[in-house]
This record gives sequence, structure tokens and C-alpha cells, in this order.
Amino acid sequence: MAKIFVEAYGCSASFADSEMISGMIKNGGHVIVGDPSESDLNLIVTCSVKDATANRMIHRIKMLGSAGGPLVVAGCLPKAERQTVEKIAPGASMMGPDSIGRTLQVVWKALGGTRTVELADAGTAKIGLPKMRLNPAIGIVEIASGCKSECTFCQTKLAKGDLTSYRPGDIVRQVKTEIADGCKEIWLTSTDNGCYGLDIGTDLPELIGSVSSIPGDHMIRVGMMNPMYMPRIKKRLIKALHSDRVFKFLHIPVQSGSNRILREMARGHTADTFREAVKDARKLIKKITISTDIIVGFPSETEAEFEETCKLLNETRPDVVNLSRYSTRPGTAAAGRSQIDPVEIKRRSGIISKQIARMSEESNRRWVGWSGSVLFDEATVDGIKGRNFAYKPIYVKDSDTRVGIRERRTVLITDSGQNYLSGEIVTGPVADGSSGHIS
Repeated sequence: MAKIFVEAYGCSASFADSEMISGMIKNGGHVIVGDPSESDLNLIVTCSVKDATANRMIHRIKMLGSAGGPLVVAGCLPKAERQTVEKIAPGASMMGPDSIGRTLQVVWKALGGTRTVELADAGTAKIGLPKMRLNPAIGIVEIASGCKSECTFCQTKLAKGDLTSYRPGDIVRQVKTEIADGCKEIWLTSTDNGCYGLDIGTDLPELIGSVSSIPGDHMIRVGMMNPMYMPRIKKRLIKALHSDRVFKFLHIPVQSGSNRILREMARGHTADTFREAVKDARKLIKKITISTDIIVGFPSETEAEFEETCKLLNETRPDVVNLSRYSTRPGTAAAGRSQIDPVEIKRRSGIISKQIARMSEESNRRWVGWSGSVLFDEATVDGIKGRNFAYKPIYVKDSDTRVGIRERRTVLITDSGQNYLSGEIVTGPVADGSSGHIS
């Protein structure tokens, strides 16, 4: 029996991987510890989607490697940048995102002093594996691995490969397990939910329908989907989101408002694809939360094309915008192209950041005065955080209420800011999981 420390970075799929890795380690007779200084082996699940993130991973790998014990580097970075990992941690064992089924073998060998590299697909679906949840209120269910896109800026395809969708029946059984274990939020996640099922003759709306029909007081969060798949499923997807058990939330990363830049990115959609998706969703679902991603400074982006992105955001006014400055990622098609001056990228980022801040503040301000059911999912330093039907994070100071995670209360939103909504509990437990007043 060994003491093992596991930490994870990146997207919800990476955190799901870390939960399964920890579950397999525990089932293998080892102990998961919360401090690397107490461990016999350290394991890090990495992300490499951005240059800044990769640099952080490199720092953490060096820190964990300096502890003196065996180190296992898992996740996207070793698969996409094996040479980088071997340079900074030559003695570390490695696992890719699709080789976590070999976790125990890698750990056993590392504890015995043998370095192993398992980067190939182990052929293990990430469904039905044991878990140690990071948050007992949230069940993260991976519905597929890989994607069908060929985005020129993204390393994810290099790390996770082509789309492999998991069978709907297996996903439904996994969701039922999460619910039986007490999870109140179920996250359906993958590299790109929009292309789910294209390889097995089904699709995302059909899966949502199957999962949302499972009885119980829980909510389903549908993860990111790229806009190019929206026209094919849009009407049925929006219909599926009407279920009382599904958060009214769409994450559709547009990346740019310029059609030329979108072609250079090989995104497979136009700015109008995003515009229409947002318009149709808001027409049919009041107060739906729209989230998107933007990259500024992609190679050859002109000032006019940058302004097209600002214009698109102003027209569509997403509630949440995840902004990234373009950075070169090794192995991607865009890495060899002429890059824009980092100073100019920083300038553009500053302009659009201010625009996003204004939009976010205005969006949140419209929620002040709303009251309805909030499902609490996370303790905070001075209170507790929950989500309403639109997946809006709402903070409550609970020194007097003593509400716990996995509980529902009716909350009145009393204040807002750029990145928050706060409120007060106005009634006791909500038993029926109702969405509250949608207005």
C-alpha cells in the first residue's frame, strides 16, 4: 500500500479523468493523500491547451519531480508534447488521456523504480470506472473522447485523436450511478459535445432526452459544443433544454467574428452560424445563459477583423466570454505561420476585455430582483455557492442559514457584479426542484 498524491488541471474532462485515476488507485489498495510532501508517488493530470497553461504545467511537473519520489505525468501534455515532458522530467512515467485504463500498471511499475510510457489508446471507455469525486455534489460523465475538428490552433486533437462516442445506454447507467451516489449536478462533457454520436448513429439531443428522463431531484449541465454542429441539431437541442432537469445553458465557442479568420482556424462555421444559434436559443428559452470563447491575435488577424469580433460580441452579447490571447502550440498547423507582435495582441486583448467586462456586468445586473430555486454545489470561504435554472453562480453568506451542498433553497438575488450574483435565502428547502420564476 502506497500513499499517492493526485492533482488535475484543465477542462472538466481532465478533472473527470483525475477522479477515475484516483478511484482506480484507491481500488488497487493504495491511499490518496492531499499533500505531495506526504506521498510515495505524485501524479499530475495535465492540460496543454494554452501556452500559459503549458508553462504552468511545466512548473508543477518540476516542483512535483523535485520531491524525490516517483512521478507520473498524465493527461494532454505528455501526449501532445512528449519531448517537453521528457526534457524537464526524464525519469517520469507518462500516460495519455486515453490510456488511464493502465493506471495501476503504471503506478505499480513507478513505485518499483521502473519508468513506463503509456500514451496509446488503451481501448477503455471512460464509463463505469471507479471514482473518487472532487465534489460530492457533481458527477462528471464523459460522453466521448476526441473530436472531428481539425482546428489549426488546437492541440486537443493531437492529444485525444478522433471522435469515439460512448454508447447511450452506458452513459445512462453511469448517470444513474452518479445520482445514486448523491450527485445533484450531472455534467455531460467531452472534447466537443456537438459531434457526439456521429460515429454511432445517434446525437446529443437524443442523449439529453434519455438522461433527463431519469427520475430524481438533479440537474443536467450540457458541456461545450462547437458551432459547426449546431445547424444539424439546433431545434431538437433547444427542445431538449426545455426539460426541468436541464440547465438552460449553452457553451458555444465562436473564437472570432471574422469569417476569414474562422477559415484560417479551420473552424467549419461562420459568424452567422453563431448569431443564429444565439438568436434561436434566446427566442425559445427566456434568460438562457450563453457562453462563448474568443481568441485574439490569431496569425494574420487584421485590425478590421479584430473589430469584427468586437462587433459580433456587441450584437450577440453572450453572458460569459472566455478570452484567450493567441499563443503558438507545438504541433499545430498555425504554429508555423507568421505571428502577430505580442504587444499588439496584448493591446487588442485589453480592448476586448473591457467590452466583456461591461457586457458581463450588464447581464448580471438584470438578474437582481429574481427569486427562485438554487441548487447549492460548493462551499466558499464565507458562505456557499449555488446554481439557478440558467446555471448562474449565486453566492449566499450562510452563517445564519446553515444550508449545505446538495440542498435547494429559494433565493432572492440582491446584488451583482461583473463576475458574481449574490442573494439571500427567503424560504426553506425546495423539494420539487422547480426552476423558479423565469421572467
